[in-house]
Amino acid sequence: MRQLYIKQKVFSLSGKFTVKDQEEKDRYYVEGSFMKVPKTFSIMNTSRDEVALITKKVFSFLPKFFVEVNGQEVLTIKKEFSFLKARYSIDAAGIEVRGNWWDMNFQVLQHGKVVGEVDKKWFSWGDSYRVQVIDEELETMMIALVVAIDCVKADESAASSNASF
Repeated sequence: MRQLYIKQKVFSLSGKFTVKDQEEKDRYYVEGSFMKVPKTFSIMNTSRDEVALITKKVFSFLPKFFVEVNGQEVLTIKKEFSFLKARYSIDAAGIEVRGNWWDMNFQVLQHGKVVGEVDKKWFSWGDSYRVQVIDEELETMMIALVVAIDCVKADESAASSNASF
């Protein structure tokens, strides 16, 4: 079992941040595309090889995000049509998210077995998450899932703040 920590910088326009392990060593680097269409987040290992890619679909009635790990599309996060509260669904073969993923407190299951847990750390400057990876073969997917959900939340926040003007 491995614990990883994601701490994003609040005022980073480019969306660059690192994922650290328990000894505070860098494990992954995440870089977002700034002012680029489509919006993407690239996740790289310590050798700077891309191991995952998150892409926001450009021409879609409702927002949709694709997550690729090692060149294979593993999951899709899409907004569902609703009148009151924003609702999203996660589509992935054998992967299920249980808990309050909007508030970043959830478990990730594969075929009914818990393979990881995520919880948001409160009272921190910027968003900070603890990612507990139980099945280390799914480590990259877990990191990509957390970054993708955070990207969806940031996109929703930006859309609602633009709508209020």
